Amino acid sequence: METTTSIVQIKGIRDGLLASFSDAAWEEQRAALKEQITERAAFFQGARLALDVGTQILKVNDLVDLRDWLSERSLVLWAVVSESPTTEKSAQLLGLATRISKPRPEEIRYEHDPAQDGAALFVSKTLRSGTRIEYPGAVVLVGDLNPGAEIIAEGSVVVWGRARGVIHAGAKGDRSAFVCALDLSASQLRIADQTSATLKAHKDPKPEIASINSDGKLQAEVWQPGETTIRK
Repeated sequence: METTTSIVQIKGIRDGLLASFSDAAWEEQRAALKEQITERAAFFQGARLALDVGTQILKVNDLVDLRDWLSERSLVLWAVVSESPTTEKSAQLLGLATRISKPRPEEIRYEHDPAQDGAALFVSKTLRSGTRIEYPGAVVLVGDLNPGAEIIAEGSVVVWGRARGVIHAGAKGDRSAFVCALDLSASQLRIADQTSATLKAHKDPKPEIASINSDGKLQAEVWQPGETTIRK
């Protein structure tokens, strides 16, 4: 039996999020998309969503029903890409785009300088959807990590802002690494080989630190900025 993540894959593109579907009936595709959005409501809230439905034949009513459902959850359906002329015409009748640009995500990789052992990488900007940073040490981001953006670090990760994208600290297996953020509501959080469930957005966010506890489990607790030493 296919899981929702095998039926629909969602990734960041320049103009928002793109949902691509495997070969299945529209009812299954639609249900899988709705399930992912329902389970990760905070991540998707306010997002612009495009669909790549391949050869799926969809009528205007099919798209209207989904568009309205998304709108009720504060998502905007703005594009439908399809190889079916019928589906393309349906999208056009609703004023939806049928062509999108799918640029390769911005990837920022940094070579390791042995002379800089112990130095963290400081990034001062908001990382938008599609941006990916990889660094063989600790990363300090002064800004937000938006949904669809990623930080992959061999050391720890500190986000002086909202962390709503993907963070993987201790990427080479360092279980002593940690993740700190002023608002830790990442869509995926990993430390070494431990992965958390999607973190929900907080109504009243407080700084948090996530680490692997003595039982080998990933946990998050209130973080007191200034008390943490960044590990390489």
